[in-house]
Amino acid sequence: MESIRTTAYAVHFNQLAYQSLNEHLAQSAYSSLFIIVDENTYECCLPSFMAAIEGDYHFEVLEIPSGEVNKNIDTCMNLWRALSELDADRKSLVINLGGGVVTDLGGFVASTFKRGVDFINVPTTLLAMVDASVGGKTGVDLGSLKNQIGVINQPKMVLVISEFLKTLEERQLQSGYAEMLKHGLIQSNPYWETLKAVSTFDGLDTMIHTSVQIKNSVVIEDPTEQGLRKILNYGHTLGHAIESYFLESPDHETLLHGEAIAIGMILEGYLAHQLSGLSENELRDIKTTFLSRYAKVEFTDEDIYNILSLLKFDKKNSHGNINFVLLKRIGEPVIDVQIPINLYREAFAYYKEQ
Repeated sequence: MESIRTTAYAVHFNQLAYQSLNEHLAQSAYSSLFIIVDENTYECCLPSFMAAIEGDYHFEVLEIPSGEVNKNIDTCMNLWRALSELDADRKSLVINLGGGVVTDLGGFVASTFKRGVDFINVPTTLLAMVDASVGGKTGVDLGSLKNQIGVINQPKMVLVISEFLKTLEERQLQSGYAEMLKHGLIQSNPYWETLKAVSTFDGLDTMIHTSVQIKNSVVIEDPTEQGLRKILNYGHTLGHAIESYFLESPDHETLLHGEAIAIGMILEGYLAHQLSGLSENELRDIKTTFLSRYAKVEFTDEDIYNILSLLKFDKKNSHGNINFVLLKRIGEPVIDVQIPINLYREAFAYYKEQ
């Protein structure tokens, strides 16, 4: 499968990924090499990854605890200290082998240590492959608030190795698949229809490639998210608020990212039907598709109040306005839409309906 070139680097797939990594290591003469993993990728992915590296290199392995709850500045501090104690310098390389927490956080650590060292991302979850693989967004959460601290900085390359998907539970695969469905909704009705028909997660390589191409085409046009790139946040304004609320609430089970944005895409689909022209048939299609894959979540009035109170922290906000990405129709988004306050609760009511 051919590589996808961004403005700054390439995304390589499967065997070509290992080939590109080995060529890069042989040509670069790094002073020291580090791999950041969590306990899951240390056990399930690191052995096969190391076995594919050619040459006599010494890697220091830095392990962090898994989970969104650990995507914070304290984890960064531990990694910065470890890099310093192990004599990392500006000619070092950091390889981030893991899901979105590892690649986001590891990229941020590398981008800020000694004002920046080279890093390579090796996403091991479906979500990270189709989302974190393109765009150069790095960062950590501020408490339960998603991705409030970070920088946009590009890796040397991204390696998408679909073999790692075999290490994931069904729930993790479904979480990543929500982002792929989003790519269809914002860019391509035919792709949306293709994704809807998928009943098994075997053989996703072609669709992963398509999702990376879609995201890359958007990022190339708007690398710093001044306009078009905002469309990648469809479902994320309310979805991130839901994810943050469930992350900090002791009374609720934590939702995975894709589970939260699936809800967000239904809610924001309702808003689009009210405000930007999305047809009733397309709205029903969106709701039916997501509820066939993701269990419905119950929201109390208090939950909804607390979720809506988090919207003020959304990264797309400006000048005190909460800005949404909505759909005119499937495949055609519109950005910077402001929502009448009464419609939020209507959207939750629509989600609750049978």
